Amino acid sequence: MRIGHGFDVHRTCAGDHVVLGGVTIAHDRALQAHSDGDVLIHAVCDAVLGALGAGDIGHHFPDSDPANAGIDSRELLRRVARLMVDGGLRVANLDSTIVAEAPKMAPHIDSMRANLAADLGVPVERVNVKATTTERLGYTGRGEGIAAHAVVLLEPAGA
Repeated sequence: MRIGHGFDVHRTCAGDHVVLGGVTIAHDRALQAHSDGDVLIHAVCDAVLGALGAGDIGHHFPDSDPANAGIDSRELLRRVARLMVDGGLRVANLDSTIVAEAPKMAPHIDSMRANLAADLGVPVERVNVKATTTERLGYTGRGEGIAAHAVVLLEPAGA
């Protein structure tokens, strides 16, 4: 078994939606990023890459590469999942947390779980997504950014 942890944060900027877990959510702000800014998927990618001992998302998909400009983060996750499968591993379970004051995440959690499970090639029961606030403390509490944490346990694909 292999364990990996991922974390990502992006600052907010002018806009009308955020993308989290591959779900477009109406919001009075957007996330500033080279890609679509999906901090949840970026944290999941880093967790899987960490469990593989394969560096991080910035190493595999640098923001200096024009091919990554505006890229759908689900595509990045599918590429990371291919590395996992090629390494003979699969997700035993994934637990993740979005840290944001707004927008409300609860209506979108099931769709996020379904997207992550599909891209990782596992049943949705192996994927958990939670959301929390920081009680208006710090940069997420002030609405200056949205963050996400992810922990993944990988097991041999034949287990």
